[in-house]
Amino acid sequence: MTASDSAKSDAILARLLELHPKVIDLSLERLTRLLDALGNPERSIPPVIHIAGTNGKGSTGAFIRAGLEAAGKRVHAYTSPHLARFHERIRLAGTLIDEDALAALLEECEAANGGAPITFFEITTAAAFLAFSRTEADYTVLEVGLGGRLDATNVIDRPALTVITPVSLDHQGYLGDTLTEIAGEKAGILKPDVPAVVGPQQETAMAAIAGRAMRLGLPIHAADADWTVRREARGFSLQYENGLVDLPLPALPGDHQIDNAGAAAMALILLGHDDPGVLAAAMRGAQWPARMQRLKTGPLIEAAPAGAEIWLDGGHNPAAGEALARLLADMEERDPKPLHMICGMLNTKDVVGYLRPFEGLVRRIHCLSIPGEAATLSGGELVDFAMDADLDAVEVDDAIEAMRMIGGEEDAAISPPRILICGSLYLAGRVLRENG
Repeated sequence: MTASDSAKSDAILARLLELHPKVIDLSLERLTRLLDALGNPERSIPPVIHIAGTNGKGSTGAFIRAGLEAAGKRVHAYTSPHLARFHERIRLAGTLIDEDALAALLEECEAANGGAPITFFEITTAAAFLAFSRTEADYTVLEVGLGGRLDATNVIDRPALTVITPVSLDHQGYLGDTLTEIAGEKAGILKPDVPAVVGPQQETAMAAIAGRAMRLGLPIHAADADWTVRREARGFSLQYENGLVDLPLPALPGDHQIDNAGAAAMALILLGHDDPGVLAAAMRGAQWPARMQRLKTGPLIEAAPAGAEIWLDGGHNPAAGEALARLLADMEERDPKPLHMICGMLNTKDVVGYLRPFEGLVRRIHCLSIPGEAATLSGGELVDFAMDADLDAVEVDDAIEAMRMIGGEEDAAISPPRILICGSLYLAGRVLRENG
């Protein structure tokens, strides 16, 4: 889809951004009012698998959706943020929403809202619920936008299942300053008598989640207590209360994806889809852009040194940095290559915490600003943060300049480098759009 193909919906989305003075203002009251005006479509959508967490929400949802579709089910999905086009956020029975349908839904929600204050995420979530209520499907995979307790997606009173992926420090300005506070906000999606799958957690986060579950009297299925995963030579095993299943390695790379895949497999099992073939298909079939996605064509590849590996990842917090560094260290052990990074980040992130795990792995970080993002760090500011993390860094204007600079290194012709573009989903989206 090109920019001209989405011109109408883009214009409507731009208007919706003006309806509330804050980008983020956690509350359910504005959305509840709009949903009432729309006839409460959220009460008529297919059974919901509601997913919260700091890292791995999208990947876990992708595994779940792949498994359900392998079982012959039609699945809606709602994710955020988008990378290249807003349409990526709404998937109807397996297919991304088309431009005409999206524009019509947005206009309907805009009219029903009547100009009242409402955030962009709230009104677009209403549009997604409206779409889901009008298209037949068997399940809805619903990803929390931010937090959980006061997130717009938490108007679903009784999901079929909830999932909480690993919780770490992020968005402290909205969710709290401690891991306990943040985990408590994420645990706000838990509902009485609705089973929950909980991925691996730090002790304090697990205590907060388990405490809320106990107060609500709901069954939780927690990693390392009720289920465990173990890496094997050619796959991994999932052991849980009622059995043991051997599964192929996930299509998404990295050991952290085995944890996400294990949580997804447990979700599928609790939903009654425990056939080993379905679980294996979930592992092999999941696709999630900008999560260690390899780029193979486009202007960036043409500008890169001959034979270079180009990877794209949108992780942006310390936990994501640690997971990514472990994966890169494993890649280096199996196939040594000089590692360079092209990085852009927002000023709302723990930049040093994200970058520090790469010490000793990366030759140099090429730092740039993210075009079109008001909260972006400048390349120079990011260089300063990289130096605080004891990393060699240089400022560049854009990724093309970085590619050419890396190609000018003395060892580039002798040993083609591995190049990671990283630091922000907004940067990843820009790269995907501009690289075709």
